[in-house]
Amino acid sequence: MSSSAGGGGAGGGGTDIASLLEKAKELDQLKKDQDDVVAEINKIHKKILQSPEMVDKSVDAILLKLRGLYTRAKDLSESEISASTTLIGLLDGLLQSGASTAQRKKIVGEPKKKRIKSDTDTARFSAASMRNQLDQAANLKGEQVAARVKSDDEKDEWFVVKVIHFDKETKEYEVLDEEPGDDEESTQKKYKLPMSCIIPFPKKGDPSSAPDFGQGRQVLAVYPGTTALYRATVASHRKRKSDDYILEFDDDEEDGSLPQRAVPFYRVVALPEGHRQ
Repeated sequence: MSSSAGGGGAGGGGTDIASLLEKAKELDQLKKDQDDVVAEINKIHKKILQSPEMVDKSVDAILLKLRGLYTRAKDLSESEISASTTLIGLLDGLLQSGASTAQRKKIVGEPKKKRIKSDTDTARFSAASMRNQLDQAANLKGEQVAARVKSDDEKDEWFVVKVIHFDKETKEYEVLDEEPGDDEESTQKKYKLPMSCIIPFPKKGDPSSAPDFGQGRQVLAVYPGTTALYRATVASHRKRKSDDYILEFDDDEEDGSLPQRAVPFYRVVALPEGHRQ
């Protein structure tokens, strides 16, 4: 009877170890599935950063896809928690049944590493995304960009400025308004602005990389002969020979109609959400 009882214990221990290894494999697969989802999310965020016009064209589809991916990531995380909890229970049972020290070291080490690694996935993803944005912001030094500054009546005033410096700690741009006005008292002014108040212009020498705004689309563009940006409507598609947009600016009425004005593609950007002017 004593021998029979001992055999049952050993068999039980073997079953526990088999279940534990199976659960560890399940955790490993969940981790791989999470990596795939995070990679897909990162890919979409990268496309958005590199091609903001993509969001303007198909924002609903992009948001639905991201929502599905984040929901999938949430489900996988909850499955991981459940599997980890089960694994811990199996480990506790195995320890209480008197498994050898060698068995415990062999089995406990790997799943524990997996749990620790997976807990940091979200943090790594967020940090990498932020670093990418900060690097892109730092690369704008010396470039002309569109900047938003609040006027006294709380309207958005947009004009062309030159980036002097970007502080990665405060996440602020230092910019220079090189042409503040025509009156004699006007001098070049410097501003410190958050990332949300800056829109990079398309590269002057690379028309193919610029957004292709369709007819009827509302945009923000530099008014000819000035450094100020105003809301305008695209009157016709971009001309390939000159790469100019033909725009009709709001409140630019002459003789009862809006004149059509040519503006280079590298002085036209997407209209910011919630724009007030």
